[in-house]
Amino acid sequence: MEILGTQAPDPAGLGPARDGGSEPAAPERVDPWTDAALVAALIAVDPAGLGGVCIKALPGPARDAWLGMLRDLLPQASPLRRVPLHVTDERLLGGLDLAATLHAGRPIAERGVLVEADGGVVVLAMAERLTPGFAAKVGLVIDQGAVRVERDGIAALTPTRFGVVALDESIGPDEAPPDALMDRLAFLMELEGLRQRDVGEALHDRDEVVAARERLAAVTIADEALEALCGAAVAMGVPSLRAPIFAVRVARAAAALDRRDTVEQDDLTLAARLVLAPRATRLPPPPPPPPEDEQEQEEEPPPPDDGEDERDQQDDEDKPLEDRIVDAAQAAIPANLLARLMAAAERRRRTGILGRSGEQRKALTRGRPIGSRRGDPRGGARLALIETLRAAAPWQPLRRAEVALWTDAGRSPPRVLVRKDDFRVTRFKKRSQATIIFVVDASGSSAIARLGEAKGAVELLLADCYARRDQVALIAFRGKGAETLLPPTRSLARAKKRLAGFPGGGGTPLAAGIEAAHMMAEVARTRGETPSVVILTDGRANVTLEGIGGRARAEEEAKAAAQALKAIGVATLLVDTSLRPAPKAQAMAEAMDATYMPLPRADARALSFAARDAARTAE
Repeated sequence: MEILGTQAPDPAGLGPARDGGSEPAAPERVDPWTDAALVAALIAVDPAGLGGVCIKALPGPARDAWLGMLRDLLPQASPLRRVPLHVTDERLLGGLDLAATLHAGRPIAERGVLVEADGGVVVLAMAERLTPGFAAKVGLVIDQGAVRVERDGIAALTPTRFGVVALDESIGPDEAPPDALMDRLAFLMELEGLRQRDVGEALHDRDEVVAARERLAAVTIADEALEALCGAAVAMGVPSLRAPIFAVRVARAAAALDRRDTVEQDDLTLAARLVLAPRATRLPPPPPPPPEDEQEQEEEPPPPDDGEDERDQQDDEDKPLEDRIVDAAQAAIPANLLARLMAAAERRRRTGILGRSGEQRKALTRGRPIGSRRGDPRGGARLALIETLRAAAPWQPLRRAEVALWTDAGRSPPRVLVRKDDFRVTRFKKRSQATIIFVVDASGSSAIARLGEAKGAVELLLADCYARRDQVALIAFRGKGAETLLPPTRSLARAKKRLAGFPGGGGTPLAAGIEAAHMMAEVARTRGETPSVVILTDGRANVTLEGIGGRARAEEEAKAAAQALKAIGVATLLVDTSLRPAPKAQAMAEAMDATYMPLPRADARALSFAARDAARTAE
């Protein structure tokens, strides 16, 4: 995600024209803060219609200045609410107002922060750590334009429309806000690298925003412009259907800010640059060159240089509107954006199967609170006092009347009557320890190289174990069977000692290696750990479980062992160590439902990165 810029617009609102099949000159980038200030003004004009913005930046002066500018641009009646990372559902969506309910003796609803932000903006801190469930709740409210609450004796539907500012503080490429939230935001921009001296003034003031809000409903856009924006989105491979809708709304808001009632070409190119370009997944193909005979017929002497600008402008004006919009958006795409998108797509294809620092498991008294449930605190769970009182509050009038029937005259009943069914206990979720099991094919002529790569990868992974709380184990198979070289451990000194001097060579008892990993994974699960398996092999089994030769039987046993590993649901990565991708290794990966990765010339660091990427997934 980047703030995308383009060259200064010419009278036609376009970049330089192409000359046949030649590449256009590198465009000048718009100042990043200028784009950021324009995005703030557009969001202030139509926060709910544009959805909001995802800002990739760590806390700093640039981000603080942008948030302050947005606050100053919003009308005084438009609220700006901050939502912490671990906000409860009651505070986010609303629920029972416990104090008011106990005082009134009847259920009293409390507004959540999403309702309080009606007409304004919600700021989500640490958006890269938001859970998919949280994103689904916010997305549902955005889609429906209302918060529906049906619990604790309350049934309410409260309209609310707001924009979202998601603060993405991710550092590595494996962290990102949930896609369900990002898809509902018009702008994706980046403020990383901006310093205090880069911060400028706002391009608009509050009075201009208020006037644009009043004018927005009257702004019209031609059908040709709608078709051009949709065509540009298709040409750049924008996958979301919401993106062209956001582009239309951005164009209308830009026209309203410019005190116009009709969308013009500059508004369309601006919308394509700010909305479509950051979401591009491919570059549009260049136009085909004209036939050679036509080129020869159309060759003319070069005119004087002073008419070159006029010809470029005329060529731009002759282009279809969709092509002009695509050119403007394409000029705003950074050179490395598509490469990063393809790398991210490949990483997502490989990952998503293994737990980062272990799977999340339910716990009684430790971990991160994730709500409450009905339960008995005498069983060792922690009493959720507030939730218990919330459950009891709606029943107080009925219970007081019931108690008054058998209470002595002049003796008042208790202020709060709590029954067994009211008790709520806190639910916790904690991460189990992750155990990465390396299974290395130590047979054959290249065994020394393979084993050396695995040793280096294990040592590199162990360096991260203290922070990630992972364990690493190593199993090698050669000759007649498999051997556990390194039980699950985080001790770097012990790992180096056990890894040193292991010999290689002999047959390939692949089935024995897979079965050894299967057994170790089962043991890890009984200890409450989350196992994952990384197998380095070429898939050419030639030794049976009995330790005798026989390629056909060895392959059948290896396939059966792979299917047994698949049956227990252990996430697996198979690294093909052949000089070229081997069909047998691919078939073995399919049998165990493993992620297949050909790695013909892997070094220790590349193997470590592959295992680490495969072991990461969104929370």
